[in-house]
Amino acid sequence: MKKYAIATVTSMGLRITPQDRMAVQNSNLFYMQATSAETNVLNVSSSLGKECLILTKFVEGSPMADFIKRQLRARNIRFEGKEVPQGGPWGYRHQFNIADSGFGLRAPRVWNDRAGEIGRTLSADDFDLDRIFGEEGASILHLSGLIAAMSEETTKCCLEVAKAAKKYGTLVSFDLNYRATFWKGREEELSRVFHEIASIADILIGNEEDFQLCLGFKGPEAGGTELKSKIDRFKIMIDEVRKEYPQARAYATTLRQVVSANEHLWGALLWADGEWYVEEPRPIQVMDRIGGGDGFSGGLLYGLLNGWSADKWLQFGWASGVLAASSLNDYAEPADEKQVWDIYKGNARVQR
Repeated sequence: MKKYAIATVTSMGLRITPQDRMAVQNSNLFYMQATSAETNVLNVSSSLGKECLILTKFVEGSPMADFIKRQLRARNIRFEGKEVPQGGPWGYRHQFNIADSGFGLRAPRVWNDRAGEIGRTLSADDFDLDRIFGEEGASILHLSGLIAAMSEETTKCCLEVAKAAKKYGTLVSFDLNYRATFWKGREEELSRVFHEIASIADILIGNEEDFQLCLGFKGPEAGGTELKSKIDRFKIMIDEVRKEYPQARAYATTLRQVVSANEHLWGALLWADGEWYVEEPRPIQVMDRIGGGDGFSGGLLYGLLNGWSADKWLQFGWASGVLAASSLNDYAEPADEKQVWDIYKGNARVQR
């Protein structure tokens, strides 16, 4: 019996969001939470009672680090990470993500303030990987292209952790998550490492751009902008990806068309175990869009962990993404499985 359902490598930071959907530049009240793309994914399983673990790093004595740890405990997410002295006012820190939710035709805007980020120094040597994956065990290791591309150190760390996990029979999930600002000047190095991680991954998650820019696939001929056209183009691309990475058992993406900051068309697509599964896009109301894709990945992995059929993975992932988008937090935090399934069924009737 493996101790952890999902483990991940991550750099923890803080997200501040203006209250009442105000814009950042004219707000003086902000809501703060601990954040990272990777913990957003784990949060579905941790909320539903599964043991999850993050491998990270903290600034010693920092009240921000203490805030992060308290929030992780409250979210049922275990953590391991070295404590590193700040080194003075221009030393290490936890990154800040400053984001408003947008409203109507005013789009959300996100600013990242990451100078001196402690998580950029992560190393596989910081952790006892033989104990974590060999003795205690983890069913899935989830990696994101954000942490894998953050610095030369995190790139090496993610690759070494993935190899260690795979050695002990842990499934590897890889969300490519391309960010141009992270790749600038490192394209050749990151392309090589992302290919290596993708070559041992069991689940690959990404959109058309992710597969093209991270792994070098030529995109299919441009089609219409409607989501039906995107579904067809993604299927064509995944057929090519499967030839290059045949060891993976699943490939997935979300489908989103923005009507306004408050309303999206939301769908999802999955190839798993030889079959295509499609959730046709339908309208959803959005409180804050950030984290919807992570919620999708988290719900998908929760379904896989439970041994459900692949169509249920996709349905639970779709609904978990909707749940994340219904919250000012950038993660889905289901009360129970029924809440997620009710979202999928469109059942918004009061629960008494």
